[in-house]
Amino acid sequence: MSDSAYGITGRLKTYYEFTRPFTLLPPAIGMISGGLTAFGAAGENWSTSWVAVAVNIFLGSMMAAFLNAASNGINQVYDLELDIINKPKRMIPSGRMSISEAKWVSFLLYVVSMAFALAVNVQCFVIAAIAAVFTIIYSVPPARTKRWGWAANFTIAVPRGLLLKVCGWSAAKTIWHAESWYIGSVFFFFLLGAASTKDFADMEGDEKGGCITLPIKYGVRKAAYVIAPSFVLPFLLMPIGANLSFLSGGHLQNVLTGNPVLLTVFGLALAAWGVYVNYLILKDPDALATTENHPSWTHMYLMMMAAQVAFIIAYLVK
Repeated sequence: MSDSAYGITGRLKTYYEFTRPFTLLPPAIGMISGGLTAFGAAGENWSTSWVAVAVNIFLGSMMAAFLNAASNGINQVYDLELDIINKPKRMIPSGRMSISEAKWVSFLLYVVSMAFALAVNVQCFVIAAIAAVFTIIYSVPPARTKRWGWAANFTIAVPRGLLLKVCGWSAAKTIWHAESWYIGSVFFFFLLGAASTKDFADMEGDEKGGCITLPIKYGVRKAAYVIAPSFVLPFLLMPIGANLSFLSGGHLQNVLTGNPVLLTVFGLALAAWGVYVNYLILKDPDALATTENHPSWTHMYLMMMAAQVAFIIAYLVK
């Protein structure tokens, strides 16, 4: 292999690692889940052809993955001061990428993600564009809400929780269904607290960088208790929505139109899983700040993906 070919391969590998590929799967699955959930929900779809809906869902999943990669990139650009302490092996602090190169790569990832969104439909593009703005507000000065505790968690939970599900819904149905926003709220309230699991191990660098995350704001032990409800309560919205009815068009309809038995079982199972994660967190809260990747952080991602799959099953199996 020539030196130039090796160089190109090496740069592509660097760019791939720069996107933090492990974190790209949950948003892609979230988009797929949103689309399939909408496809199986009550009401008319954009198209009667399942092939057309499948194409939209695929394009949407690519949008979600690229948007998350762009968000990861721009976050690393403006987190350099923190990552030198917290994550010195990442691309920029380790010297494998320059700030300028990282900015251009992130910009390109944003452009590609918006192109995929527009290929789905206008509603998907608008929601994705709003989500993109939130990711920028989170990382980029002068806003940089990452510095402000609950504001940081809010600007994570809106695009990666609420809007992701609604955007996925747009692949099959109009977003002007209350059901799509109700489902999105499950993931919003989950991430509103659970997103802080990544902050405990980064306290030293965050504090020096002026980012007052929840563990810095409240202390490790109190913050662990503050985020604990987010691992349990949001999933109880699933059995509630599956069994709560309202009058629509002269007849009663459940808030969630998927399989009520499965939604109830999955919701309770996820809540029970959350209780177990809380046990891991609360049995030794100080371990959150001394373990680079505490098990609760991994559980957060796994729970999110499991919930996405649960909605797919509950809405396609009736």
